[in-house]
Amino acid sequence: MGVDIETLSATRREALLSLLDDWNPAVRRGLLAHFTALGGAAAPFLQAVARGPNRVLAQHAAWFLEELQLSDPVAEFRGFIRSMHYELETGALLLARTVAPRLDAGKCCTALDRIAARCRELIVEPSSAREKCRMLNRVLFHEWGFHGNVENYIDPRNSLLDQVLERRTGLPLSLSIVYLLVAGRLSLDLEPVGLPGHFIVGCFVDPSPFFIDPFDRGVFRDADEILFLLRARHVAPKASDLAPTPVREVLCRCCRNLVNHYTATGEPERARLFALFVGDFEATYPRHAQQ
Repeated sequence: MGVDIETLSATRREALLSLLDDWNPAVRRGLLAHFTALGGAAAPFLQAVARGPNRVLAQHAAWFLEELQLSDPVAEFRGFIRSMHYELETGALLLARTVAPRLDAGKCCTALDRIAARCRELIVEPSSAREKCRMLNRVLFHEWGFHGNVENYIDPRNSLLDQVLERRTGLPLSLSIVYLLVAGRLSLDLEPVGLPGHFIVGCFVDPSPFFIDPFDRGVFRDADEILFLLRARHVAPKASDLAPTPVREVLCRCCRNLVNHYTATGEPERARLFALFVGDFEATYPRHAQQ
C-alpha cells in the first residue's frame, strides 16, 4: 500500500532530497523502487521539486517523473505559472517540454555550460560588462553560429529552447533568452527588454545603459538608437519601453508568439494550448498584484 507523502517526516523528506541528484545506479534504482512503492503519492512530491527554485534538483525530479510515467508536462508548466517562482531557465525548459515531453533538459543545460566555458576562456579579467558582452557575441554568433531565422520566422521551433540550441537559430525573444542564460553563468548582470515588436537584452550596470540585439548577431545600441529605430517603425516610444521586462512577461510573450505561429502553420490544437498558458499567466498576475 502506498504511503501518503504528506505523512513523511521532515527528516525523511530531506533524506529523499539529498539522494535525488545522486547518479549512482544503485541509489537511483533504490529511489525508483521507493517512489514506485509510494504509488501516485510520489507525484506531488516530485512535481513540487520539479517546479522548485533548485534547478539541479528540478531536473532530477523531472527524470524520476518521466521514468515513473508520472510526468504531465502541461500540468507541470501550468503549475510553474501559478507558483509565481519565475526563474527563466526552468520556465523555458518546462515550456519546451509541453511540446517535447522527452526533452533532455540536462543536454540543454550542458550546451549552455559549454558556451559559457568557452567565453570564460576568452575573457581576461578585469573586464567591463561591455567587453564581456563582446566576447559572448564572438562565441555565440561567430564560433557557434547562432543567428536570427529570417528565412522561416513563423516556424514554432524558433521559440523552443531545446530547438534553438540544437538548430542555433531562433526569434529575437528566444535568442535573447539564450544570451541571458549564458550571461548568467558568467555572472554578467543583463536584463531582458521587451520592446514593442522586438526583443533585446539590456545592461544597466554602467552609468549609460547599453543594449544588445541577439537577432542581429549581438549588435550594440544605445538608448537613443533604440528610440530612433522604434520611431522608424512608426512606434511612439516611451521611456518605459527600455525598462527590464519581468521573467513572467518574457515567458508569457513566448507563449503568445507560439499561439500566432502555431495558428499560422495550421496547428490549432497547439495554438489553443499556448493560448491556455497565456490565460494562466494573465489570470495569475492580477491575483498576485492585488495581494
